[in-house]
Amino acid sequence: MIHPEPHKQPVTVLTGIGSQSAARLEKLGIHTLQDLLFHLPLRYQDRSRIVPISHLLPGMTTLVCGHVEFTDTIQRGRPSVICRIADDSGSLSVRFFHFTVQQSQQLKPGTLLGCFGDIRYGYNGLEMVHPEYKIVSASEQLLEATLTPVYPLTEGLSQSALRKAIKQALALCLASEGAITDWLPPSLLAEHAYPSLIDALQTLHNPPPHLSAAIVDQGSLPALKRLVFEEFLAHHLALLQGKLAYKRWQSPTFEINLAAKHRFLDCLPFQLTAAQQRVSAEIEADCRQAQPMLRLVQGDVGSGKTVVAALASLLALNSGYQVALMAPTELLAEQHFRNFSRWFAETGHSVLFLTGQLKGKSRQATLEALTDGSTNIVIGTHALFQDSVNFHRLGLIVIDEQHRFGVHQRLALREKGQHGGLRPHQLIMTATPIPRTLAMLQYSDLDISIIDELPPGRKPIATSVISSERREEVIGRIEHWVAQQRQAYWVCTLIEESEILQCEAAEKTAAYLCQALPNVRVGLVHGRMKAAEKDAVMQAFKSRECDLLVATTVIEVGVDVPNAGLMIIENPERLGLSQLHQLRGRVGRGNQDSYCLLLYQAPLSQAGKQRLAILKESNDGFVIAEKDLELRGPGEVMGTRQTGQMQFKIADLSRDSDLLEQIPAAAQFIHRQHPAAIQPLIQRWIGHSRHYAEV
Repeated sequence: MIHPEPHKQPVTVLTGIGSQSAARLEKLGIHTLQDLLFHLPLRYQDRSRIVPISHLLPGMTTLVCGHVEFTDTIQRGRPSVICRIADDSGSLSVRFFHFTVQQSQQLKPGTLLGCFGDIRYGYNGLEMVHPEYKIVSASEQLLEATLTPVYPLTEGLSQSALRKAIKQALALCLASEGAITDWLPPSLLAEHAYPSLIDALQTLHNPPPHLSAAIVDQGSLPALKRLVFEEFLAHHLALLQGKLAYKRWQSPTFEINLAAKHRFLDCLPFQLTAAQQRVSAEIEADCRQAQPMLRLVQGDVGSGKTVVAALASLLALNSGYQVALMAPTELLAEQHFRNFSRWFAETGHSVLFLTGQLKGKSRQATLEALTDGSTNIVIGTHALFQDSVNFHRLGLIVIDEQHRFGVHQRLALREKGQHGGLRPHQLIMTATPIPRTLAMLQYSDLDISIIDELPPGRKPIATSVISSERREEVIGRIEHWVAQQRQAYWVCTLIEESEILQCEAAEKTAAYLCQALPNVRVGLVHGRMKAAEKDAVMQAFKSRECDLLVATTVIEVGVDVPNAGLMIIENPERLGLSQLHQLRGRVGRGNQDSYCLLLYQAPLSQAGKQRLAILKESNDGFVIAEKDLELRGPGEVMGTRQTGQMQFKIADLSRDSDLLEQIPAAAQFIHRQHPAAIQPLIQRWIGHSRHYAEV
């Protein structure tokens, strides 16, 4: 009897797949026949034609066929068997390191041998080392009708076993009409000239030989693009579903108290920019609704996102609700705490600080103040969202540098603060400019605001790229700089020595600079120091008790020292452009000229030169982020390779980002015209990793 949904059957229905093989396949995330179908090849081999020996070039991976001329066993060095084969055009040496006496006896002169492998230079001209080989009676027996797929494997599973299993799965699933549903509507496929699901899978598992292996590998094949498109669409739909589910909740509606707002603004030592005013108005409009706000505020380093978050907090406070602001590091949380304490000093609202370091009675008192509502604003690290923390009336959650927390954590936070059937508004901030294409996918559950204007008086930072051979000259420049009553940063990209990367350790650099600059007061801060130690050093730097701060990238986000206008970054070639731009943003905060020196280790690769040149030429974080995406790929740009980020089965954001433009419109079309396809698409691609919206 034919199974009604063959693609849902377990892999054990296949011949040759017992419990042991099934356990191995499970390691690859393969449980059902459908999982097998979507386990795509990494690359392809071309065994559909035999290449004449005279046409071979080093670096080729190919199929050859020839008669054995002689076989010889070589004992010197590493024992090996050399076999010379020849066709009508020339001869080739074939070398085996792992062989048995029986194998070497099979390779007697006159035997017709087919070999598939890599061509390289050997002692006597070109050779093939340890190829796959076959003794045949005619060359036609070697040829395959399609390109040969090479699949990702796990220990104990061979290519041939996996190829057999996938071949069977294809036959079972594609034999009967509608055995595997194509959830993309025909009009959408036609619009993008994509093949049907069945045709795409057939092509990718068995590409016809007229497609060269290189074309298939490039990812430009419509069959592959169609599946990538579907995977992107599923992730986008999952986030949209989460947004819609969240928007169905009720949230507190905040009233606008103009008098309180003007009093707050009058107490600030600066004027808001037009961009800050525009983004604040967007937040106000969201918070007047009875559905929860989900808004991401992007703004370059120094664009003034924090004060926008403070204005949003004022809205909540004036409506009788609490605010929680979460930052990824204690250093950044402490800075927000100081700013908020200063800005809210005149308003009568208390601000508390909560991190994992807070212990004992102080912690207990803070938790009680949040529970009974005697505290209005709490600022801290992810400790804010532990089970022991309960809020009286949480109305607004502000998350800074959210990309460090990941998609799943963002969604989990929405559960917090739910009470009386209401969910808090959420405001998310990032100083990492996210390329538009990435934002479409990573943040499709959020409304996005951009602060695209720097406060008046902020001057662009002059950036120079200098070889580390000129290090002494740079150190001399620091002495001259400090003599003018200015301060500087020296950034090392590693704390501990690493022989592989040969990076200077921060401790050693600080000790060396103390010696080289006896008249300069040197401070040191790195990620392994206790929070109190770090804070003491940063405070000393801020209050000008220290002239030169040697630091690791812990200062990437954080403290504002307007008098520090010079930054030296060692080994900048090791960091991403967006991270370098973030670091550089620590200077240029006063109204005087500021400089950033990128002290690279020579020789610099071509790509390294190209990347540092981009930083030298541009001060625009969004331009830099787009270039970074092109050069390094999205995982690096987002500053993450973390579990919270989206995990793709087939899509590769570096290769396939051109498809992202098409996804929002396609998702809207599916929502309107084909809502029944939404859950099956999410299930197919995201499946057992639980629906994003429920995390």
